[in-house]
Amino acid sequence: MSEKKYPVKKGKEYELTIERLAFGGQGVSRMDNYVIFVKRALPGDQVKVKIIKRKKDFAEAYVTELLEPSKYRVEPSCKYFDWCGGCTWQNMGYENQLYFKRQIVAESLERIGGFEKVTVLPVIPSDTFFSYRNKMEFSFSDRRWLLPEELNQPHIHRDFALGLHVPGTFDKILHVEKCLLQSETANQVLNFISDYAQNNHLSPYGIRSHQGFLRFLVIRESAFNHELMVNLVTASDEPERLKDLAKKLAAKFPHVVSIVNNVNSRLAQIAQGEKENLLYGQPYITDKIGPFLFNISANSFFQTNTKQAEKLYQKAIEFAELDQNAVVWDLYSGTGSISIFLAQKAKKVIGFEAVASAVKDAWQNAREHKVNNVEFVEGDLLQTMAKVSKRPEVIVTDPPRSGMHEKVVRLIKKIGPRTLVYVSCNPTTLARDLKILADKYRIEKVQPVDMFPQTYHIETVVQLKKKS
Repeated sequence: MSEKKYPVKKGKEYELTIERLAFGGQGVSRMDNYVIFVKRALPGDQVKVKIIKRKKDFAEAYVTELLEPSKYRVEPSCKYFDWCGGCTWQNMGYENQLYFKRQIVAESLERIGGFEKVTVLPVIPSDTFFSYRNKMEFSFSDRRWLLPEELNQPHIHRDFALGLHVPGTFDKILHVEKCLLQSETANQVLNFISDYAQNNHLSPYGIRSHQGFLRFLVIRESAFNHELMVNLVTASDEPERLKDLAKKLAAKFPHVVSIVNNVNSRLAQIAQGEKENLLYGQPYITDKIGPFLFNISANSFFQTNTKQAEKLYQKAIEFAELDQNAVVWDLYSGTGSISIFLAQKAKKVIGFEAVASAVKDAWQNAREHKVNNVEFVEGDLLQTMAKVSKRPEVIVTDPPRSGMHEKVVRLIKKIGPRTLVYVSCNPTTLARDLKILADKYRIEKVQPVDMFPQTYHIETVVQLKKKS
């Protein structure tokens, strides 16, 4: 496309009407059939926008003026909403969030998958819209992002922040005193640690300078018994510097049963360490999904919305239509939580997982729950699936956001289970994979489950049956 054929220019402002929402949470508008994605805009908004990125097929923009608000707009509950990247849809009522999540799943199946007559069931809602996360990860920084009202307040320390990333920045952190996605107790812990660190000269780590001590704070909370784990990730292995903090934290908060220190001396900005020091209590907390208790350590994967995870797993079992003679394969089985659920109704469950530590946790979980009809295979899916001789009647797959590798999808078709249950956290890669399966499998049911209120994220469980 030549320069003169672009309907918009970078840096220029335009008036638009937002038509719909895209997966990713952005509003979608068109100008001369050219797509423009607008951050924080809702369908029905009439807005003035500024173009910040222009590509061949689309442009990206942000709202500079809300000319006429959408009927879907509500006042966000959180004062950080305009700056924080955590809750993209907090400016929309919850019932409307569910409506648009269902619409995004349906549009993905139609536009990407080519499925025209698939019924998407109403989204299974979350019982709570806030305080639902059992894990929050906060970053320390020596570069604080100042809110407009903080710009002229000299008492605010600009060289300390504990909070969340501002979208589009890698080194500036929005200092947060209260996140509505976690519990009030977790917010009190957040503020206690923030105050202690500033008053006791525990320096925040600088992403640019690579100097400083404190890198991340990860707070986990059990939905089952409200136990809390506090994980302080540091740049160096000096646990003695945290002993006083741990002692005072445990004394003030009885629900804190685990305080650990992960040491990450590498440049990579990840909240996991090459070493872990136990500062107080036990190295895990316990949470419950259905009848099963799980010990969750600092670096374990666990579904972030515990209560919704049970609804998701029950829907996967329902769609699998198991009997006591069924052999089931669970692909991308992780720490084995879905496998253990499936084993209640099946003759045999085989979980396939590439990550060695996850497989180790899965075996441990199975032993602790006395589930004897499940086993786990470690390694690359394409190699391990081909080597297992016992063919399954049912395959359940729960891949990462990127979906399944095309070769894995084609291998599933070759294996040919009678039923396939696809659990997806990304409607676009779900639709892409289902399109490859469409010549051998028909879609029977599509059930979205809302695991993440106030965000655009949506889990979807799809039941597919082999064509006769």
